[in-house]
Amino acid sequence: MFCSIKSLPAANSRKHYRFHLSALVALAIVPVFSLAESSGLTLDQAVQLGVQHSASSQAAAASVQASREMAVKADQLPAPMLKLGVDNLPVTGEEKYSLTRDFMTARRVGIEQQWVSSDKRIARAERGQRAVEAEEANYLANVADVRKETAVAWINVLFAQRSFELLKALENETRQDLTTGQAALRGAKTGAADVLQAQLALAQAQDRTRKGEQVLKSARTALFRWIAVPVEFVDGTLPPLTSHVVNLPVEELEKYHPMLLSAKRGVALADAETTVATTERQPDWSFEAAYAQRGSQYSNMVSVGVSIPLPVNRAQKQDRDIAEKSALGTKARMQYEDARRQLQAEIDDQALTLSSLQERVSQLKKEFLPTADQQVELATAAYRSGTGSLAAVFNAKRMSLDAQMQVLDVEKEAATTWAELEYHVVPHDQTAMRRVDQ
Repeated sequence: MFCSIKSLPAANSRKHYRFHLSALVALAIVPVFSLAESSGLTLDQAVQLGVQHSASSQAAAASVQASREMAVKADQLPAPMLKLGVDNLPVTGEEKYSLTRDFMTARRVGIEQQWVSSDKRIARAERGQRAVEAEEANYLANVADVRKETAVAWINVLFAQRSFELLKALENETRQDLTTGQAALRGAKTGAADVLQAQLALAQAQDRTRKGEQVLKSARTALFRWIAVPVEFVDGTLPPLTSHVVNLPVEELEKYHPMLLSAKRGVALADAETTVATTERQPDWSFEAAYAQRGSQYSNMVSVGVSIPLPVNRAQKQDRDIAEKSALGTKARMQYEDARRQLQAEIDDQALTLSSLQERVSQLKKEFLPTADQQVELATAAYRSGTGSLAAVFNAKRMSLDAQMQVLDVEKEAATTWAELEYHVVPHDQTAMRRVDQ
């Protein structure tokens, strides 16, 4: 169930990586597609295809790469500034506009560098990394959503297949009953009313079969939306409906469930923003060196200098920035706490629902279905002995079908609840996204 997806490579190996990635995806898809055509698509294969073909996941991965590129420059010094100029140029008198005749006139070239302290650069780098992790959390949440939706779509196809098979079987039985009734009518062993009843039952069965076929086609279309591979039928084996998510502690949910994962990384990003705002309270100094060239009869000069910003009213500027980021950090923590409570409540509710649905399925199969089958046997035996009507047989078969469809509905609800629990998590190997070239 768990697979590994690496993040994008550095620029110097990006083309090489894309080539190998395309080849690997193609090699992964071909056997899955062949298996889907031969023996039916399994649930895990469908989920794998869903993640591979998800455009939204690819867009989220591109957003992670963009955030990572931004993080690289977070701890860099600002670019130095080249400064050119002319000082003390005369604009009146005999020496006006001359660059060499006045001893004060100088052509100047210099360079200025703003110096950012190491504490600031470390804080900015940390914030950049936390921003990357927040984008990764969004990507992983997208992957989890795709996994869940694909699993649910696969389950819908599976149970649409099972329903269609039941409807088709009832239609075939009804057609056989009609043939038997028509033969009995010719032999004067039954009345025309029974034959008309058989014709009516067949028409109803055919209509239900056509409806079931349409439901199956719609389910296939919904599955194709996620896996982008046409599938005629899916594997009829459903995995055991046992979810490991129910037993995960909070520490594990913070790593693997998208809701808590995003909230946790949101707190880390807010803390990093607060640290950056705190370091920004100290201004950045700028250093400058310049070389001034004067006329040939005068000496050239070198100048050095430093610019020091003077923080004015820190309480209403820098301190306000710190207070803002601190408040946003509190907001992130409260959102995390709310997400934790909400997630725990959802998991508990889904676990209870799954358990209840599984008990209902077991009880229906143990008590409900055998009773419905017995009604069909009794009605058929009565009809053959001449003490019952063909209408009673059709009614018993219809009730038996309805009973089986009811069991399928409960089984489908249980499977869907299980998929929402089991597949709406991040695969373990995907929680540590690293460059493939590291």
